Amino acid sequence: MNREASKVAFEEAQNLIPGGVDSPVRAFKSVGGTPIFIARGEGAYLVDIDGNRYVDFVQSWGPLLFGHRDETIEKAVLDAVKNGLSFGAPTLAETELAKLVVSFFDSIEKVRFVSSGTEAVMSAIRLARGFTNRDDILKFTGCYHGHSDALLVEAGSGAATFGHPSSPGVPADFTKHTLLAEYNNIQSVKECFADSKDIACVIIEPIAGNMGLVPADKEFLHELRRICDENGTLLIFDEVMSGFRGSLHGAESITGVTPDIVTLGKVIGGGMPVGAFGARKEIMNMLSPDGPVYQAGTLSGNPVAMAAGYAALSKLKQNARVMTVLQERATRLVHGMRNAAKEQGITMQVDVRGSMFGFFFNEHEVKNFADACRSDTGLFAKFHSAMLDEGFYFACSLYETGFISTATTDEMIEATIAASERVFKAIKSGQ
Repeated sequence: MNREASKVAFEEAQNLIPGGVDSPVRAFKSVGGTPIFIARGEGAYLVDIDGNRYVDFVQSWGPLLFGHRDETIEKAVLDAVKNGLSFGAPTLAETELAKLVVSFFDSIEKVRFVSSGTEAVMSAIRLARGFTNRDDILKFTGCYHGHSDALLVEAGSGAATFGHPSSPGVPADFTKHTLLAEYNNIQSVKECFADSKDIACVIIEPIAGNMGLVPADKEFLHELRRICDENGTLLIFDEVMSGFRGSLHGAESITGVTPDIVTLGKVIGGGMPVGAFGARKEIMNMLSPDGPVYQAGTLSGNPVAMAAGYAALSKLKQNARVMTVLQERATRLVHGMRNAAKEQGITMQVDVRGSMFGFFFNEHEVKNFADACRSDTGLFAKFHSAMLDEGFYFACSLYETGFISTATTDEMIEATIAASERVFKAIKSGQ
C-alpha cells in the first residue's frame, strides 16, 4: 500500500508543528511508521491523501457514532452555518441540546456546555471544590481526564504512550492536592481518604477508555460511592469518552451508581468540538452568574456545534435500539479476533461496552493500568501496522479504545476478522 504522499506531508508538518501533529498519540510513535494523513471520511471509511481506503475503528476517537458525514448531522451543521459561525450570546440551540442531555441522565438536572473534554473536567473539579470548600482531589492511575495541570499526574492515553507519568511544565504546587489511587482497588482509595480529610471530589472514568478499555467493577463503584458519601466528597463520572458510547443513559444506568457530577464530550458534539458538565441543581447553581464559582468561554455553546450535537443525540434517541446492534457487532469483532489469535497461540484479552471495544495482548485479565502496562507492546505494533496494510484503521496506541459506528456493517466485521487471521498467521511465522 503506497503512502508516499503521507510521508511527504508528515515531513513538512514536523518542520512547522511539534512532532508533526496537534495531539501526541497521532504521531504513531508507539506503533512505528508514518501516520496517515486523511483527505476525507465516508461513512465507516477513512480515505488518506494517497487515495487508500481504511475501515475506521477510531471514528475520531469516539464522536462519530453514525460514521463520517452522516447526512442528518451534516445538514444540521450546514443550516446552522448559514446563520453565522459564532455569536458569543445565548441561542435557542443551547437550551434544546441541554434538554436532550438532561433527558438521558437521571443524575443531571442542569448542564453547562464548553468546548472540550479537558475544559469540562477542569470546570467540574473547580465546581466540586467550590461546592465542598475543599482543595484535594482523588484520581486513578491510568484514567485520563485531559491535560489540565492538576490532572496530568500518572495519566493514561497519550502520556502513557510516551511513558511520561507526569509532564514538565506542571509546577509541584499544582499537583500537591492530587491524590492517586489504583483503579478497581478500593483499599487504595481508603488509604487516600486516611491521608486526607480535605478531598473535594473523586474523579473516575467508570468505563476507562484511556488505558485501553477497562471498565470499573460494579462492586468497586458501589463502595466508592459509599466512601464518598461518608466523607462528604463529590463523585465525578468522567464520561467524555463513554457518554452515549458505553450506554445510552450513562454508566450510572448499567452500574447502579449515581454520580454527583458527570462530564461529557465526543458524541454530544456530533464531530464538532463540544464538552459539557452537569449535576443536580444544588451543585450547578454554584456556578456564576448564579453562584460564586467562575467559569466562562467565548465559544461555549457555539451554535454550529450545538446544532451538530442536537442532530446526533436526537437521531440516537429516535433509534435507541442501535446501541444493542453496535454492541453485538463490537462483541463479534473482538471475539473473532481473539479466536484468530488463539489459533496461532497468541493470547488476547478483550472487552466491550456498548459501541466501545478494547483488546490487549496479555496473558492475564486487565483490571488496572499496571495490568495494561504488562501487555505486549511490540506485538500490538506489529498487529497495528499489518492491519493498516490490510485496510483497517485501529487506534495507534494499545492504551486507546476502539469504536463501532452505525456505518460499520456486518460484512466489514467479517472482513476485519478474516484480515486478522492472515495477520496473526504472518506474525507467528515471522513474516
